[in-house]
Amino acid sequence: MKLLLTSGGITNPSIHSALLQLLGKPVSECRALCVPTAQWGHPMCGPASVRGFVAAEPGRDRQYLSGLGWASLGVLELTALPSIGAERWVPWVRETDVLLVDGGDATYLCHWMRESGLADLLPSLSDTVWVGVSAGSMVMTPRIGTYFVEWPSAPDDRALGVVDFSIFPHLNLFPSNTLADAERWAADIGVPAYAIDEQTAIKVVDGAAEVVSEGQWTKFG
Repeated sequence: MKLLLTSGGITNPSIHSALLQLLGKPVSECRALCVPTAQWGHPMCGPASVRGFVAAEPGRDRQYLSGLGWASLGVLELTALPSIGAERWVPWVRETDVLLVDGGDATYLCHWMRESGLADLLPSLSDTVWVGVSAGSMVMTPRIGTYFVEWPSAPDDRALGVVDFSIFPHLNLFPSNTLADAERWAADIGVPAYAIDEQTAIKVVDGAAEVVSEGQWTKFG
């Protein structure tokens, strides 16, 4: 699987170019599935924010993810998958070109990726592109840090560990996401880490990470 781990989506030409490199063809020829699951685990998200993501409503940041002009766009809700059987949903995933994975709570997303079986399927999706936003990116890391755990039932801050670094998203977007906050977070994370803003992404192919940015970012460790 090829990864494009972002804070805010496909927000500038450099990140868009990186997406096209990973896809290997125009967005207009690619089939996409939206994964909104992480939103249900975060107290600041709900039906309106999920709608904004899936519908790519103008003026919302998710127009930079689901609103790029895909050949087809569907929804993959992970909480539903265990009840319908892998024989139905696995072909949907295998036939898609890109998974658009929205933010919310990364530990909740991690839980449902494991419960649904999607986490086990990932290693076999060699040609699929995973585009994450915020928690949709953080879920691929070893740890997100207790700073970002909002789901009350989370056992700890561990995520999938598909990559060997952690991510502090939304750098300088919120008063609590300053570089000083990121430095304190990184001091306890125990692995190499990046703080990235809305104009930055990390492209990962065959385990090699490359920062793509028209904004601000910092690497720790």
